[in-house]
Amino acid sequence: MNKDLFTSLNFNHGSHIENRLAMAPITNMQSHDDGRLSDEEYKWLTMRANAGFGLTMTCGAFTEMSGKGFPGQLGIHNDDMLPGLTKFAKGLKEKGSLAIVQLIHGGMRAAEEHTGTQPVSASDQAKFNARGLTTEEVKSVIENYIQAALRAEKAGFDGVEVHGAHGYLLCQFLSATLNQRTDDYGGSAENRARIIFEIVDGIREKCRPDFNISVRLSPERFGMQLEDALYTAKRLFDEEKIDFLDVSLWDFKKEPEEEAFKGKKLMSYFTELDRKSVKLTVAGKIMSAADVELAYNMGADFVMAGRAGILHHDFVEQIQNNTDFESAKLPVSEAYLAEQGLSDTFVKYMATWDGFVSK
Repeated sequence: MNKDLFTSLNFNHGSHIENRLAMAPITNMQSHDDGRLSDEEYKWLTMRANAGFGLTMTCGAFTEMSGKGFPGQLGIHNDDMLPGLTKFAKGLKEKGSLAIVQLIHGGMRAAEEHTGTQPVSASDQAKFNARGLTTEEVKSVIENYIQAALRAEKAGFDGVEVHGAHGYLLCQFLSATLNQRTDDYGGSAENRARIIFEIVDGIREKCRPDFNISVRLSPERFGMQLEDALYTAKRLFDEEKIDFLDVSLWDFKKEPEEEAFKGKKLMSYFTELDRKSVKLTVAGKIMSAADVELAYNMGADFVMAGRAGILHHDFVEQIQNNTDFESAKLPVSEAYLAEQGLSDTFVKYMATWDGFVSK
């Protein structure tokens, strides 16, 4: 095992992590219907933060009610959330983990049954009954992200991640397929990425100097093209306003889906970019000590564990103590997941993942 994985890493705006292992943001549906933190969500994630992860990230917390994408989702949309968020930040940081809130707006994926309003997107999306946002509404979305970041700072979190991946609202803007706008937020790659850069600029301007800011991108699916993801990544590196870029790859060992980019690993297109002072982390089927080491040796500055972190609250300790460690073989039982701190609600959600929970 590469010993560097268990050394600290400094970010360019002042914060740091004690090792190169991060708990990825995981949808878990455990919080209250109004977005307030539940005891179940607090328990499941603090178990991981306090068992060795250098950085622990919450699930996507919705920045406004119209962006709530699923039941039991954590909210950061108003000050009523502050008591729970403050408790959460303190618990996650108790043993030195860097505590990050992921900020999200579901866009067309925020169904009316969860929000009480018609879904919105970069442009009209008939399949989702979603309407395109007006230019003024886009400005409001941006401001709500900035206010959510300020709320996270007030609660005691070390930083926020701006979720621009997986087909949620910001990804819908990045997509040349989904974004058919004709204003400053549509058309060219620069315009389609504008919403992300204005959010990052606003957070960097309004929050304290050492507040950690990251962006999550996914280079495939949901209408995304690798070329557009690389354009956005390169600008984020060049401008150096974020601390790290989080690239969700589905499988860190895979090649790109697009024929023109086949022949080398999808991850390599990001590791080969000049990152300046910005760090890079990757996620995607990192399930063993060998996977962690390989992803790090392939050029990631630190590594995100998602499924492995669900299966093992002490994943970091396991790989540190056993270089041959592999995650539990799927499927696992409901009782096993309960032992790992998942509530009945979370276990039922995991049962919707193909082959994860035994019948």
